[in-house]
Amino acid sequence: MYKTKWLWNGETLGTGSFGRVKITKNKKTGEYVAMKIMKKFEILKSKQVDHIAKEIKILSFVITFGGFTQDERNLYLDLELINCGELFTYLRGRFPVDQARLYISQIVWIFDYLHNKNIIYRDLKPENILIHKSGYLKLTYFGFAKIVEGRTYTLCGTPEYLAPEIILNKGHRKSVDW
Repeated sequence: MYKTKWLWNGETLGTGSFGRVKITKNKKTGEYVAMKIMKKFEILKSKQVDHIAKEIKILSFVITFGGFTQDERNLYLDLELINCGELFTYLRGRFPVDQARLYISQIVWIFDYLHNKNIIYRDLKPENILIHKSGYLKLTYFGFAKIVEGRTYTLCGTPEYLAPEIILNKGHRKSVDW
């Protein structure tokens, strides 16, 4: 296990193909962060090294990204902790109209920002939208995000949420996020 300035409390926030995200605490500052821990063996086995490098580059545009480090077994990404839950959890109830408008405008703003950086997200779903303690939304998981200036042909995304342009496999642009 990676040992430096971090204390591991063991609470897992999420899991994925290459590893998991855990809450960690900086020993010196007492600050909590989300530490994405990815198994290097799995990344290499599935030939996703370039994919992970691009995800790290894109993350630096979007959330508070404290950097990354590695040991012989794992890659560690130091990410902002956003622990008020996924938007998906809150959709079982109803939002007041003003709050719904605020959330919709924030999602539009997020994608306007990404698209101005030529980033296509390609995995918009309520599970990937987190609510910050300030009440603002934050987008998470950039595994399918890609910097594209024209058209791309990659078939990717969560099957239940795939855009028609991706399914048709005729190429897609930024509009695929809408």
